[in-house]
This record gives sequence, C-alpha cells and structure tokens, in this order.
Amino acid sequence: MNEKLIDIALDEYGITEVPGSKHNPEVLKYFHETGREWVKDDETSWCDAFVDWCAMMAGSAPTPGLNARAWLEAGEKVEHPKRGDVVILWREKPDSWKGHVGLFIKENEKMVWLLGGNQNNQVKISAYRKNRVLGYRRLMKIERRTLGKHQSF
Repeated sequence: MNEKLIDIALDEYGITEVPGSKHNPEVLKYFHETGREWVKDDETSWCDAFVDWCAMMAGSAPTPGLNARAWLEAGEKVEHPKRGDVVILWREKPDSWKGHVGLFIKENEKMVWLLGGNQNNQVKISAYRKNRVLGYRRLMKIERRTLGKHQSF
C-alpha cells in the first residue's frame, strides 16, 4: 500500500496552483474526484484533498470533510513511520483545528520530509520540524466500492 501511495503521489509531482483568477484543473481534480464538487478554486487548502485522492487511487478510503487532522483517525496508528505512511502536522499551534497532511519520505532527529500537496502551493517534497508531528498513520486497502460518480476502487 505504501509504495503504491508514493508512486501515485510522485506522478503528480510539480502540480502547482495557478496564480490569479484561473485555477489548475489538476488541483481541482483532487477535490472533485473525492466528492468535493463545491470547491471551485485552487486557493482552497488542498493538502487533505491531495492525500485523499492518492489514498483513493491506491484503494484506501478518503477522509470526510477537508480537515488534515481527520487523518488522525484513519488507518492504523504507528510509532515508527515507513515511507508512504500518512503524517499529520499541527499548523499555527498544537491545539488549533488547523493542520497539514502529507506522505512520509524520511526523517532525522529534527526534521520529517513529506511528499504532499499544497506545500508552497504545489505537489512536492518539503521538510518540516519534527516537533510539529501530531501522528503517523498506516493506511490499509479496503474493499472495492463506489465513491460518488467520479471514482470507484
């Protein structure tokens, strides 16, 4: 599952928001194909939609809503992440509702590297301070079912 997630995410590497009034249809795809047809712009925070889309393409379930912290309830909690595990970070402050989510690439004592969407407005690998990590989750493949009109897995 993990390597499939990474492969899917890497195929999207470099997808970037379009500045101004135009919007990248590739970014909008992450929203629309995961059931968020109401999103009409690429300025809406999309890290969660990107990981949801990758998970769905890999055969796992997306999270409800558009909240990165919803990933804290997905899959299986792990203490020692492997490449492709989901990493959830706090944003602004640890007890805020705001967060960021991406896929684990590597870590050292102080930093964790994530492959994710909406990292500097694009799909890329970025380093984050490890003290911002709220949790690591390992996704499992689920039974094939239909998710709305756009996608089945």
